[in-house]
Amino acid sequence: MAKATLKARKRDNSGKGAARTLRREGRVPAVLYGRELEAIHLSVDAHDAEVLFHSISVDNTIVDLDVEGEKKPYQTLVREIQTHPWRNAMLHVDFLRIQEGVAVDLEVPVRLLGVPAGVRLGGGVLEQMVHDLPIRCVPSKIPEAFELDVTGLELNGALHVSDIKLGEGVEARIPPDRTVCSVAIPKLVEEVVTTVPTLEGEVAEGAEGAAAAEGAAAAAPEGAAAKGEKAEKGDKKDKKEKD
Repeated sequence: MAKATLKARKRDNSGKGAARTLRREGRVPAVLYGRELEAIHLSVDAHDAEVLFHSISVDNTIVDLDVEGEKKPYQTLVREIQTHPWRNAMLHVDFLRIQEGVAVDLEVPVRLLGVPAGVRLGGGVLEQMVHDLPIRCVPSKIPEAFELDVTGLELNGALHVSDIKLGEGVEARIPPDRTVCSVAIPKLVEEVVTTVPTLEGEVAEGAEGAAAAEGAAAAAPEGAAAKGEKAEKGDKKDKKEKD
């Protein structure tokens, strides 16, 4: 279970005007909500939040939100980070308060380990379909990541959600037969294989054309000889008539 800490301040004003003022001051509006907890409007330092969010796995890291004036931090998960459409800037952050023993839904990264046999020996390509696995568990059971060994995968082989060791108390939120990764034949190779029959047909057609051309060439001398004989007889007949 990964943990991090972020300081926050309570804010009294809400709305677009107040939010713009906070951003000009280098802070980001935020809200903390959760079961049996009235929403608390906060702000966090923009630089501190950006550095933190780039250094952790946001979806499954517990963030101890140290709110100014509170006796102890709130244990939270980052639920949403709103960013500007074209500028590299955060606009708003939503934090979900979590409680010990109460299950939460979140996503955990899936890491593939090793190089598949189908890639090393068969020239295949490893494709990963599930990068983050949706799960449900209590906060103390939240894993940092799921690791999946792919070294034994052959060409056209695949691993599924059921192949991931979830751990006690962790429930996957997608079907166990969902494909996580597979080793596929490269598309270029597939295209070459599918075009071979066409190429053979073209070669056969070319051979038949060549044979026909040879036949025509062989027939040509006979026709020419026949025409020559006729021309010679005609010349002899003309000569006799003149005599």
